[in-house]
Amino acid sequence: MTERRLRVARAAAGARLDRWLADAVPELSRAKIQELIEAGRVRVDGAVRKAAHRLRGAEAVELDVPAPPPETLEPEPIALGIVYEDDHVLVVDKPSGMVVHPGAGHARGTLAAAVLAHAPVTAGVGGPRRPGVVHRLDKGTSGLLVLAKTAAAYDALTAQLAARTVERRYLAVVHGRVGLAQGVIDAPIGRDPRHRQRMAIRPAERGKRALTRYRVLERFSRFTYMGLRLETGRTHQIRVHMASLGHPVVGDDTYGRGWSRPPMPFEGLALHAAELRLVHPITQERMEFTAALPVRMERLLSHLRNS
Repeated sequence: MTERRLRVARAAAGARLDRWLADAVPELSRAKIQELIEAGRVRVDGAVRKAAHRLRGAEAVELDVPAPPPETLEPEPIALGIVYEDDHVLVVDKPSGMVVHPGAGHARGTLAAAVLAHAPVTAGVGGPRRPGVVHRLDKGTSGLLVLAKTAAAYDALTAQLAARTVERRYLAVVHGRVGLAQGVIDAPIGRDPRHRQRMAIRPAERGKRALTRYRVLERFSRFTYMGLRLETGRTHQIRVHMASLGHPVVGDDTYGRGWSRPPMPFEGLALHAAELRLVHPITQERMEFTAALPVRMERLLSHLRNS
């Protein structure tokens, strides 16, 4: 941990804390500054303040900046739900609660570290701290992920994702009764300007195109069981799109805040990557994988059906 001490000039009176810090400490990104403020690692005259705090001028500002993570990743012998594996590709069924790669607050217990222990050949494929990682699933989301074991496989798989030829189908339970039996959500997604850790529907010039197809599988009195297919792969795409319709995913405290709690104790998101279709990066064989609905979601659906 490195402690930085700064003094606010009197001429800066009235400036927002986060914006002043962005100018005062240019080596830190705006996202990093927001992260430090939200974690309580920024103090103004000894008091923790929010990002929108207005400075008076002449205050002392202290920052506790964590040391950057090491550039290498330590392998961890964590059990993996392996669906398929050969010399080039690894497909796993990720459990809810597991983070894909290290990040703020998640240094250990990641899928990437488990993959590195299982297949040391992935070291350096795609990045030292994301060995073999081609795409992600959120911590609370379970289901299928494909990883590359060689550089050639990594390049081919990332090219397929960029060309939108990889098919990914999800199952979800959302709040409310979705009216249409099926539909398409075509709404750009970008960073939420008010909450930089979140994504939001944005104007076309400020977001990236995001397209999700959905169909209703089963309706309950206050919830809906759905199938969804991603045409694009934006961060939190399904979660943001469903929340924009007024039907956030059950268990989503980020985009479903203010909605009633799940009808029973429930961990993670009621979102599961159930089907994955792609072309093998070396053999060019068309491949299809499925992952059964996890017990936590089976129990949720059983509860809803019996209510």
